Amino acid sequence: MDLSELEDNMGWLEWEDRYRYLIELGEALEPIDEVARCEANRVQGCMSQVWLQLEPSEGRLHFRGDSDSAIVKGLVAVLRIAYSGQSPQQILDFDLKGAFSRMGLDEHLSPNRRNGFYSMVGLIRGRAQGMLQRV
Repeated sequence: MDLSELEDNMGWLEWEDRYRYLIELGEALEPIDEVARCEANRVQGCMSQVWLQLEPSEGRLHFRGDSDSAIVKGLVAVLRIAYSGQSPQQILDFDLKGAFSRMGLDEHLSPNRRNGFYSMVGLIRGRAQGMLQRV
């Protein structure tokens, strides 16, 4: 699935259905290894436990993630659809806030979940920025 398909799917759903859809997206994520659930991969600033395993490869950033919260795990899935496999410049240029708004997620998530989401975004964008600086 790509981001435009995700936006289309979210666009016609009511909030409760979006919530369930996010949970389903999270359940479909490939699990990460227990080894990857380490402090180095833990996202700071999230109320839930969240781990992102970021892996640069061939000029692109790939990642996998997990959370102990079903809805947050769904947000990890959204980020994976939006960012994984993209070049650092594509990641930095992408208007995620706009996409988040188009999916109707900005107005229904609690401030804590929204802050955690943007902590994940900051981590991914920081790694992308670091990849650009090494080139």
